[in-house]
Formats: sequence, C-alpha cells, structure tokens
Amino acid sequence: MLINHDARCALDAVVNLVNTAPQGGDRDGLADPAGLRRYAASCDFSDVGPLGTADVTAVRSVRERFAQVFAAPDTASAAALLNALVAEAGTTPRLTDHDGYDWHVHYFAPGASLADHLAADGGMALAYLVVAGERERLRRCEAPGCGRAFVDVSRNRSRRYCSSRTCGNRLHVAAYRARRRETAG
Repeated sequence: MLINHDARCALDAVVNLVNTAPQGGDRDGLADPAGLRRYAASCDFSDVGPLGTADVTAVRSVRERFAQVFAAPDTASAAALLNALVAEAGTTPRLTDHDGYDWHVHYFAPGASLADHLAADGGMALAYLVVAGERERLRRCEAPGCGRAFVDVSRNRSRRYCSSRTCGNRLHVAAYRARRRETAG
C-alpha cells in the first residue's frame, strides 16, 4: 500500500492522538493544555497558536471519535463516523508546499483550531484507507494489557503489536521462557 508523506503524517498524528487516552494505569496524555502542547509539538504541527482548556476538550472529543473509528464493527460504520467528523470540521481542501515538502493537500482552513485540523486531515487520511479497502489496517495491539492503536502498513497486513521492540519482544521472550521452563521441568 502506497501512502504519501502527508497522509502518513496525518495517520501517525491520529494514532498518537488515540494513544494519549488513559490505558490501564497510564494518565491521560491530554490532561491539560501543557499535555496538548506536547502532543502538538510531537507531531510537528505548523501554525499552532495558543492552546487552552477549550482546545483540550475539543481535541479529546476528536480523539474519542477516532477511537470509535478504530473500534467500528464494519466499514459502513467507520465511513459514517468519518463522514460526520470531516463534515463537522468544515473541511477546506487546499494545496500547500510548506516546510520544504513538495505540493500536497491540507484539508483544514488556514487558522483552523487544532481540533479541526486533526479532524479534517486525520479524518481524510483514515477515509483514504476506507476507500482503498484497507480499513483492517486500523488495529489495536494484541499484547495483553496494551491495546494501543496503530496502522499496519506491513505489506502482508500481519503486524500484531504496536511495537515489535516493546510488546512484540516482551511476548516473544515470555514464550521463550515458558518453553524453557517446560523442557527443564
């Protein structure tokens, strides 16, 4: 599956946003404006103005709606969620060539709030996956106790864990140790 740079950035921003939600004992990554600023900086968003409590509330709402897309039981449900999200964001496609990148399309209006930016660009990136028949690439980590979101961009759609370095490795080491105990005892 070919995903251009801008779509990949938007998908990464969606995944990072969904993964800011509290899981297990984790605290909410968007608990306050400082957390939202850290999130925005980690995604390298350009033209982000001052962020306040209202922005936190709006972005948390977008986060929940993206989480619903990942959990959608079928493509029609995912499409309905994305249609509503993108429409409410006031999608305004425009060509841009900022920050040294070649021409590409942004779907949010200049000066849009961070929530509308995320809903428009992230929603459209997810919509392209749905249109391409690739919704099953939106996954949650299969490691016990994890559940972090990720987009499986592997060629054969076989990725099972959010990270092969953490969750995947932890499960492989546990399986190895269990086999060793079994043969030793």
